[in-house]
Amino acid sequence: MRAHFIRLDAQHAKMGTRSNSVTFSFVIIMPNSSIPAKIVIATRESALALWQANFIRDRLAKLYPQTELDIFGMTTRGDQILDVSLSKIGGKGLFIKELEQALEEGRADIAVHSMKDVPMDMPPGFALAAIAEREDPRDAFISNRHANLDALPPGSIVGTSSLRRESQLRARFPHLQVQPLRGNVQTRLRKLDEGQFSAIILAAAGLKRLGLAGRITALLSLELSLPAVGQGALGIECRAERTDLIRLMAPLHHLPTAQCVEAERAMSRALGGSCEVPLGGFAEISGGILRLRGFVASQDGARMISDEVSGDPGMGMGMGAQLAQNLKIQGAEEILTALGSRAAEPVSHP
Repeated sequence: MRAHFIRLDAQHAKMGTRSNSVTFSFVIIMPNSSIPAKIVIATRESALALWQANFIRDRLAKLYPQTELDIFGMTTRGDQILDVSLSKIGGKGLFIKELEQALEEGRADIAVHSMKDVPMDMPPGFALAAIAEREDPRDAFISNRHANLDALPPGSIVGTSSLRRESQLRARFPHLQVQPLRGNVQTRLRKLDEGQFSAIILAAAGLKRLGLAGRITALLSLELSLPAVGQGALGIECRAERTDLIRLMAPLHHLPTAQCVEAERAMSRALGGSCEVPLGGFAEISGGILRLRGFVASQDGARMISDEVSGDPGMGMGMGAQLAQNLKIQGAEEILTALGSRAAEPVSHP
């Protein structure tokens, strides 16, 4: 049986003084025999993770109405340990290990992740079937009393769960105190409202997805706070041998987002990036050119190495490796070596 192609829409793009060109988008409609009767979607049980899983489920339901789509919520080790910084207990990979185990054991078919939580190297036997279109990648400043970071008086306590954010805050606002902030979005907002912090920094994408955009006091510019690699993008993971699922997820794959995220991840991978390393990376495509920015810093912000590269969006992985090499040449290697020595120190946790 042959697959059928259905034209979804036409997009007009004006190109200089030339006449408009028309680009058509297509969805591959597989024969019924190729579409599973049921797809189980593994996810963490936080409100944001469930929103993301339901968002993907709704997209799939429109594409494959004959398929039963179930959400399989799980509590991961990263959700359980809340009194220790992620950088000290194994990193953000703790948020997806249990989900991958469910895929491996056949209890789930796909898993939905925030791409910023996905380790740079996928475990053997697993694959990213699709990367969905990115939400707002910026960081958000949230405060009940102050308009922005510049308005915070000396000694104000700013909460963040990220070494990346901490290093940039310390570099640009050395008069502020930066303290760890763990928990889901609602928990972090509650701690702010209780007065434990003068302000907190969260990802804008999560707040917007949860309908909490009204809590955003100010959005931080990319120059002030370069985002985490993959921030704002969603990834769909499955077992690598499930080529049937990879084909079914294809309509959800957003190529420009994927090209940007792949470039960011290539840079981070070459630098040994994880939540234990204060680094940021962000790519965007404009006028057919991909611009990739990145930095590596010491946790205290005393040293920060930054650079950028531009080129063909299809060459993002090579550009990421090149940017990483540029950063190393400029001094990032020394910072990474020092961070590696600190990471080797034993840390106890419950």
